Amino acid sequence: MRKLLIPTILSGFLCASGFAQAARVFGESVALHIHSSNRAAPDGTLGGRAGECARADSMVLDIVARDQGDQEAQRFYDATVWKLPNTRAFFFISGMTIDADGAPNAYNPDDTGLDELANAGAPARWNGLVTGRDGNPLTQQESDPFPGYYISCTSLSDKTKLFDDPTGYVDASTIPYVALPRDVADWGGARLGDFAVVMNLRNAKWSFAIYADIGTLGEGSVALADVLGIRSDARHGGESDGILYLLFPGSGNLQPRTVGKIQNEGEKALLDHWSGTRGSYSCAAGDTPSAPENSEECSERTAWGCVINAQPSVVGLSGKAP
Repeated sequence: MRKLLIPTILSGFLCASGFAQAARVFGESVALHIHSSNRAAPDGTLGGRAGECARADSMVLDIVARDQGDQEAQRFYDATVWKLPNTRAFFFISGMTIDADGAPNAYNPDDTGLDELANAGAPARWNGLVTGRDGNPLTQQESDPFPGYYISCTSLSDKTKLFDDPTGYVDASTIPYVALPRDVADWGGARLGDFAVVMNLRNAKWSFAIYADIGTLGEGSVALADVLGIRSDARHGGESDGILYLLFPGSGNLQPRTVGKIQNEGEKALLDHWSGTRGSYSCAAGDTPSAPENSEECSERTAWGCVINAQPSVVGLSGKAP
């Protein structure tokens, strides 16, 4: 029953925000229209990793420094992130690039890992690998999962383990996780370890996930892509559009979780946020519209309810109208 309920709830969020056929509904949605930058490689391709993670205990500070100090070529992404009233949840629709970070077989010196080594950075600029004091990537030892491979890291890590322990990071090949740009996470109040639910609108497949890496807008782990029916090859896979990401700020505890915990806690967060949101809208299937059918405000009747010609407001990163 719950599995059948989840897509209905996600459709309700879509309807309430204006992404469904009932594009404008009763209640006011608040949206962030993003015009933000992301580093690009010298050849102009969009880099998929945003964080220096040479040492787990300084990971976040390193990421901030890189974000503020990087003056290399920039590339912009443009999307709308929606935040609904009566809840801290926010969401957006975009494509999905595949993130292999955290998988013990993500990168190696011969560039035959799950992902291209270039996506982990470059000498003196590694941002997806654990490095030593000399700045060179550390390799896994005989007792590690993939001896000879580099230690790939994620922004979220298990603080009880040493920074050079490859099992201390969130394994992209087994854990469904999402990555977010820092400015989006900050605006929405999301912290590493918070939960999310992601849905492929092309086939209605969905999965709960954990926010485990700082990266680009519309990025998910290999394991997440597998569940959603998306080609999960980090080198050539992904999806160009039609992926819904719904984040629940404050739902996590800043710690990695097992797949079971992600599913259980993610479901709880979704139901909690939906219970606080659904009363503001009349667009969930089967709900009674907030206004009578012949209301002057009701410009269109759909299966979702009553649609009105009211555009959602758009705010900038500061939370003020641009």
